This record gives sequence, C-alpha cells and structure tokens, in this order.
Amino acid sequence: MDEVWGRIGVTENCVEEGFQNQVVRKGCENLGLKVEGVARNSTENHYCGSCSYGCRRGEKKGTDSTWLVDAVNDGAVILTGCKAEKFLLVKDKNLEQRKRCKGVIATVESESESTRMKLHIEAKASVAACGALFTPPLLVSSGLKNKNIGKNLHLHPVLFAWGYFPESGSQLRGKNFEGGIITSMNKVITGEPNFRTIVQTAGFGPASYAVFLPWVAGKDMKDRMSKYSRTALLFTLVRDVGSGEVREEGRVSYKLNKFDEENLKAGLRQCLRIMIAAGAAEVGTFQNNGQRLECEGVGGEDVEKFLEKVMAAGGPSSGGQYWNTYASAHQMSSCRMGADERDGAVDGNGESWEGKGLFVCDGSVLPTAVGVNPMITIESTAYCISKRIADYLDKEKQT
Repeated sequence: MDEVWGRIGVTENCVEEGFQNQVVRKGCENLGLKVEGVARNSTENHYCGSCSYGCRRGEKKGTDSTWLVDAVNDGAVILTGCKAEKFLLVKDKNLEQRKRCKGVIATVESESESTRMKLHIEAKASVAACGALFTPPLLVSSGLKNKNIGKNLHLHPVLFAWGYFPESGSQLRGKNFEGGIITSMNKVITGEPNFRTIVQTAGFGPASYAVFLPWVAGKDMKDRMSKYSRTALLFTLVRDVGSGEVREEGRVSYKLNKFDEENLKAGLRQCLRIMIAAGAAEVGTFQNNGQRLECEGVGGEDVEKFLEKVMAAGGPSSGGQYWNTYASAHQMSSCRMGADERDGAVDGNGESWEGKGLFVCDGSVLPTAVGVNPMITIESTAYCISKRIADYLDKEKQT
C-alpha cells in the first residue's frame, strides 16, 4: 500500500476546501459530529473545477498518468478500441483438473461490420481486469464454471440529498464544482459496533443533477437548475451486507438488504441534518414527490418531524407511492478470492482455479465491500497480484 500511495502521490491535507466540503465540515462541527479529512491523489493545494471530468492541470495522478505510463515505458503496447471476447483455455496433459490459458481472442471495434477484425493474442499469462461488472461475463463466456463467478456482487449503494445556500450572507465560499471532490467525510454512528454508513460530497455536473431531480413542475425545475452552483450535494454510502449477481453483460441482479436500507435511511437523514446545521436555506431529497424543507425560521421540532418522513424508499420499479433514485458508488467482489474453489473464484494469487496462467486483477477479487472508496485497496491488491504474476512467469521460464 505504501508503494501505491507513493506512486500516485497521495496527500492527506487540503489547503483549501471547496464549497461542498466546507458544508460538511461546518455542519458536522455545529452538530458536534466528528469530521475526518479524506486522502486524495493530488497535491495539497490542488483546487480546480473539473476533477469529475479529468484534471486539466494534470495534478490528479490517475492511472492514465501513472501506472499506464510506467507500463508503456517498460515496453507495453496498449491497443485501444478492442474488446476481449474470451480467453483461450486448452487441455494440458500436465494438469489434472485445470486447463491452461494460452491467451485471448478480442474484437477490434468499428462502426462498420466489414472492417471489424479479430485479434488472437497468445500469452503465457493473461489478466482479466474489466471491473466487477464485466470480468464475470468474460470468464463465463470463456467457459469457466466456478460457482463464485458473478456472485457476491457488492455495489456500495448510495442515496443523495441537496441543500441550497444563497451566496448573500453566507460564509461558505465558492461553487459546488470547485475544489477537490471529496476532502471531508462523516462516519454515521447508528449504535452498531462498527460504522457501516458514511456521508460525503457528490461530483454532480449540471446534466447529472438534472437527471436525478424529481419532476415536480417546469417552473420548479428551472428554479432548481438556476440555483445549481450553490446547491451542495451530499450522499450517504453503505457498506452493503446484501449482494447481487452478474454473469451476463448488461444484466445485473441486486436487491437491497433490509439492514442496508435502514443504514441508508440513517445516513440520508444525517446528510440533511448536516446541511441544515451548516446554514442551508432549503434542503431536500431526490424522492419522486420533490421532498424538501424550507429552513428559514424552522425549529428543531419541525426539523425532526420532517426527518421522520425521510425514508430509503424503493427504486422506480418498486411499485410504491414514493420512490427514490439510487446509484452505485463502487462495484466489488464478483470474483472474490478464496482459500479454495468452494469459497472463491480465484486463489490468493488472483489465479483462476480452473485456468492456469489466467489471473483476475481488479475490484472483483475483493472478498467483500470495504465501506469507503476502494481505489487504494484495489490498486494495492493489483500491485500484489502483479508481483505474483511476475513470480509465475519466472517459474514458467524454468520449466
């Protein structure tokens, strides 16, 4: 993990927080709640308005400016516009219960069917790193049968809340798209021995915001959008106990666990409390009925009555009178590591139980949800697996 932190330039301090994170910090402080800083892969004084869409200054050290650059410098060739279709698994007389992976077949994407090409790539070691939603379908299409492939999918379900802060008379500076996306967070304490829910800030552009807004009336939509830049957007994320399944590309099955629903409800109410305490003029959820509260002149009793009505309602297809729009913050665990083939889709080295020389190296190998942004966890796991792959290749040379 230290290697990953060093390579992507992680810093733990933030010189100047953006508007939304100021809201979180001020609201938590006024409520007596603990607010924690969030480490990020950029400089301490990084402050821009395009982090959600790619850093124009190049200060955010993502994969495109770190690991991929390292790979190319070491001789790697990156083929763009290609889609892996299946791994090549063949019988090997030296392996009793496993096949050997000899490479991959991919398609070069093109708008014209006549110009599409097939690539047949042979390799001593092949790696699936398509993410938790696409790695399982690729393994299934390659003929792998392990029962854990595609199962145990965790999504870090989230619900959003908003709060409007007029610029006049406010000590909170800036616009909601300025500054770091997430530099402050609050862990929601619900009486459980370990927290399962956190409150953080969302990186919504105008289009995303408009999509999530419930339609009440045309005038209301125009009013909400005109206030966009001074509207703080917070979300509550749960470390989900429940899990889903994905075995076919584009088809995800997931049902929210009751325990997770209760934690999301507690977190959503916490989002609203924080924004009210930070001085919001108006707060609301993204529930289909346009649920909101005008905060001016409202006392604590009225706030609690409003919060009692805030629920983690089902999604649009739930059939209920009220529904909410959910999102998934991070996808994990759909090809989890296990001590043997009964417990996991891959072993502790990331290697498939069914295909020698076939490795999985992405968030799908995590055994369960982690409850916070898993970027460092995924990259650290990938770093360790890559070392094991290097050891594997050295041994293959000797045989």
